[in-house]
Parts: sequence; C-alpha cells; structure tokens
Amino acid sequence: MAVHDPDLTSGAYPSVPLMDAKAEPTLKYPESEAFYAEALRELNTLGLPFLLAGTYALSAYTGITRPTKDLDIFCKAGDYTRVLSHFKSLGYSIEIEDDRWLGKVFKGQYFFDVIFASSNGTMPIGDPWFEHARQIEVFGTPVRIVGPTELVWSKCFIQLRHRYDGADVAHTILKAHDQIDWHGLLAYMEVHWEVLLMHLLNFRWIYPSERDKVPGWVMDELLDRLSKQRDLPPPQMKVCRGRMFSRIDYEIDVKEWGFADVGGEGEWRNE
Repeated sequence: MAVHDPDLTSGAYPSVPLMDAKAEPTLKYPESEAFYAEALRELNTLGLPFLLAGTYALSAYTGITRPTKDLDIFCKAGDYTRVLSHFKSLGYSIEIEDDRWLGKVFKGQYFFDVIFASSNGTMPIGDPWFEHARQIEVFGTPVRIVGPTELVWSKCFIQLRHRYDGADVAHTILKAHDQIDWHGLLAYMEVHWEVLLMHLLNFRWIYPSERDKVPGWVMDELLDRLSKQRDLPPPQMKVCRGRMFSRIDYEIDVKEWGFADVGGEGEWRNE
C-alpha cells in the first residue's frame, strides 16, 4: 500500500468479537454522555482504526466502576493528525497539548484525548495493539478497547506524585491474567524489565494468595536478569530514569545533581 494512499478502514485488522464488559465507568458529568456518544459514532464513521483505553478498558476487564471525566482514544501516530483535522472540520475545538503524544478534542467543557504514544516515548501505538484488541459496546456503539496486555503496558509508567496507576496494573493482572500475553508484555518492556519486575513484586505482595496468576517462567526470567545484573559494576554514566515516571519530581536530579536525563549526557561517576 502506497504511503499516499492509506487504508482508512479499520477492516485492515482481524474482526474482534463483542465481549461482555464486566462493568463500565460512571461519568463525572452525566450530561456529557451525548458528546461522547457522538464522538464515538463519528470516529467509527471516519473509518480510521482507534481504540478506547483508560477507565473504560479497565472497567471492562476488572469490573471496577469509578467516575471518569473524558475518553482516552488511542490511534497510530500517522492517524493522529487525521483524527484532529476531521473533528476540527466539524466545528469542534482542537488542542495539541504535546506533539510528542497527545491532542484533545473539545466541545464546550467536555473533551476526549487523542493519544498515539506515551509521554515518555516508551509506548508507541502500533499494529499489535489493534490485532490484540477486544470489542465492547459503549453508549450503544461497538468500540474496540485495548487488549489486557497493552492495558498493563500503558499504565506501568504512570507513577507521578498526583497519579499512580499501579493499582490498575495489579487489578488487571488479578482479573485478566489468563488473557495477558506474557511473552508479548515482556517484549514490550524488554529495555525496562525492572519496571515490570517492580509491578509483579507489588502484585505478589498485594495478593499473596494469587501469586500463581503470574507464570513462574516470567518471574524466573526477571529474577535471573536481576541476579546477573548484581554481579556487574555500576554504570559509569550517572543516569536518572525517574524522569520517565515524572519530569517534575526528578527535575532536581538533572538540573542540580549531575544525572543525565533519559536522553543526553550527565556527569561521569569517576570525575
């Protein structure tokens, strides 16, 4: 398929059977339902592949019900501008909050997010997300939601002072462990395997009676990596990867304490 002739239909991905959501969120502003229903219908009409994530996906897999103030719409980077341009042409207000990952579509005070990556750059939305999706009905419209594997991945790095999604990770593992592609999850987090290990250790501590929900080979693999790492000397470059969790909370490390950010250089330990 030529670059100038994109496939604008979601039919490029395998059909997804409708699943029964275990629960659905409540709307913080009930009067916003008409806007969200209209937005989902318009997205389906547009024909670009998209996924509903966030609280709607979490509720579907876990049965947790909690208020939400918006929709998280995931799409590929190449479709992000098409989605925003389409809604702009319909008279909606558009905001590009961060061109690295996030745009917004507004109608008055109500809005939905258009997301094509994570804020720290670790999580680009790609074809596997759509291949592993599930489908539910939201406001009378069939909508694909992120698969449980990608849902865990999407939440692993959300560890800010004012927002921590570790409980969402634990709950998804608890309620959808048999649907998670553990090989795939490990591949997604290959470079950041320690973050995955931290979440799995948290899960084991939170649910001691449910430790068997995580396959033994996953823990063996991660603990073997840790064992081998402990035998090695510390890195020479002082690096603070905390900024991948929160740019604000770990700002002092980079600005005053000589640590390199996720990219760039810092001080050398031996100087």
